Amino acid sequence: MKNILKIVFVIIGALIGAGFASGQEINIFFFSHGIQGLFGIIISSVLMGIIIYNTLNIINKYDIKNYKEFLDILIKKDSIIKNIINLIINIFILITFFIMIAGFGAYFEQEFGINSIIGSIILAILNFIIFNKSIEGLIKANGILIPILILFLIIIGFLCSKEINILEIQKYVVKSNGLKWLLDAILYCSYNSILLIPVIITLKKYIKNRKQTILISTITTIITIGLSIIIYMILLKVDVDITKLEMPAVYVVSNMFKILRIIYGFIILASIFTTSISLGTSFLENTCNNKKSYKQIAIIMCISSVLVSKIGFSNLVNMLYPIFGYLGIIQIIKITNLGTCPKLENS
Repeated sequence: MKNILKIVFVIIGALIGAGFASGQEINIFFFSHGIQGLFGIIISSVLMGIIIYNTLNIINKYDIKNYKEFLDILIKKDSIIKNIINLIINIFILITFFIMIAGFGAYFEQEFGINSIIGSIILAILNFIIFNKSIEGLIKANGILIPILILFLIIIGFLCSKEINILEIQKYVVKSNGLKWLLDAILYCSYNSILLIPVIITLKKYIKNRKQTILISTITTIITIGLSIIIYMILLKVDVDITKLEMPAVYVVSNMFKILRIIYGFIILASIFTTSISLGTSFLENTCNNKKSYKQIAIIMCISSVLVSKIGFSNLVNMLYPIFGYLGIIQIIKITNLGTCPKLENS
């Protein structure tokens, strides 16, 4: 069970980045839809669990070692399209990695008045240290940080949820129009799967049988639902126009529980860190052919992340996420179909 939890923590670490912990993603995709958003959280998380389960089945059945091989299975023909998609995915992962580095520096500057470049350099160095330990470093880092992060979120969520009547949620948020809440739930799961699947592929050698696959996907689903609802409940305490807040969850904690401001700061930074190492590791595993190139690309990637950390990527990502979300839907359909093939042998 201990090894299973380590794998779960790596997956959770890849999912809950700065956008999640800050409350921005939950606000855009779920909270803005009122009570329907709670249903959206459940649907999105369950769908994510199914994707994790089927992906693990596929990579074990076909002995897949990287994302390019994974695409070979999903797209049987037209190598040009496969190469283009693989390139796009790698660029998306790399850009998101850069954003995590920049976000880490920006938070240091906003909260502590420290030049953002210094914060970016700190995270780049920490990432390089983890990268040198390859996937084992990723597992160890997440095994330490994610349980602490989950505990803090539960405590803060409990404090923020006091005296909230779940039936009054519609008074706080705008009602959803039609089925947009469902589309947003699917898109949230979809674009996250784009980043998550390369991470799952790197974990292949640590998963031995079908029972472990079921447990990993089930536990991940439960934790994702729980943490998403906690952030959702925190957002109920926003007392200003939430659309004007870049980090609504941080706003709530800073205003209501000043003593917890530092703790939530740790949550934000830890979320950025765990996501950056997951993204960086999956990019390196997907692009490097040997240990020498792995280290060389890791150095280039970390240095370049600092150099571009002052450039604003947020608007670009806001445009790209929906596009990748729709691209991910096609991938989800393919994974679902292939995932129904013979599963892992029980051992």
